[in-house]
Amino acid sequence: MTSAAVEPAAPAPAVPSKPKRGRVKCIVWDLDHTLWDGVLLEDGTTTLREDLVAEIRRLDEAGVLHSIASRNDHEAAVERLREYGVADLFLHPQINWNAKSHSIREIARALNVGIDAIAFVDDQEFERAEVARELPDVIVVDALEVHHAFERDEFRPRFITDESRQRRAMYRGQMERQQAEEEFVGPSEQFLADLGMRLSITHARTEDLQRAEELTIRTNQLNSTGRTYSYEELDALRTSPHHLLLVASLEDRFGSYGKIGVTLIEKGEEHWHLRLLLMSCRVMSRGVGTILLNHIMNLAKEAGVTLRADFVETGRNRMMQIAYAFAGFQEIGRDGNDVLMENDLSAIQEPAPYVTVITDDGASAA
Repeated sequence: MTSAAVEPAAPAPAVPSKPKRGRVKCIVWDLDHTLWDGVLLEDGTTTLREDLVAEIRRLDEAGVLHSIASRNDHEAAVERLREYGVADLFLHPQINWNAKSHSIREIARALNVGIDAIAFVDDQEFERAEVARELPDVIVVDALEVHHAFERDEFRPRFITDESRQRRAMYRGQMERQQAEEEFVGPSEQFLADLGMRLSITHARTEDLQRAEELTIRTNQLNSTGRTYSYEELDALRTSPHHLLLVASLEDRFGSYGKIGVTLIEKGEEHWHLRLLLMSCRVMSRGVGTILLNHIMNLAKEAGVTLRADFVETGRNRMMQIAYAFAGFQEIGRDGNDVLMENDLSAIQEPAPYVTVITDDGASAA
């Protein structure tokens, strides 16, 4: 059987590779002679570098996370951070005697960010060289050159959104969720039900577009195409009568996850075309990606059309391909890594009972 040709891409131009601007999601700091002057375990005399703390707070407001990789006594270092009033600025600090590269891997795993989204600041040439050798995708910065390095585009997100300002708090909420899940005794479905999740799926508004652009840039694993869209492109698509741009937000008893999903649908007479589907990795285990996809499928079915979807194999989005397959999408065309899928919408799953779905018209389903 001859495969159908892959349809042309959506009107918005695609950018195949991730842009450098805003690449850094987390900065990992050394302590001695970096965050503070002095060596904690030599005579206990240290002086906090207030200029660096100011930079940390500025970047924290912009949504950049911070952590620590330090060869030090854990209890003594944490107590000193508390005395300085800065302990809460750092997520999942690794203060131990392990190699710095090992600590950075652990931070990346705990925060669920890519190694290529991390920068490492240290005063010691040996430590920087070790990380550069073991983790070549990490941006390595000399502690003496921090202010100059932070002027680079990799450290400057284009927009500072509400989600940016709340990102550290959201990650702390996620850490509380993980701890609660580890301590929970019972089936996973019961734990999810106890979270009290509420998923809002709404038409994109102007105030959503900065975060929507940010998601297309920052999301890799749960991104159907890996394509990025600028604020201006998203605004044009938002008002286009031929497109449907939706934004998903999630909250539970631990707080808000913020805006965590974006979909772009091109509406045709015979079929709708899902040009983009992405979800934040922070909600990977919550099943809301499937719920969002099922919602789109129901909208298409109500419109009396079939649903097609673009999928681009990026090497990092295998889970999204699996999600499409489980939802009943079948490959009908391929051009290299560009795949065209279709779903006749004959079988759509019921929404998960542990999530309340809220839409623009106020309708909800438990």
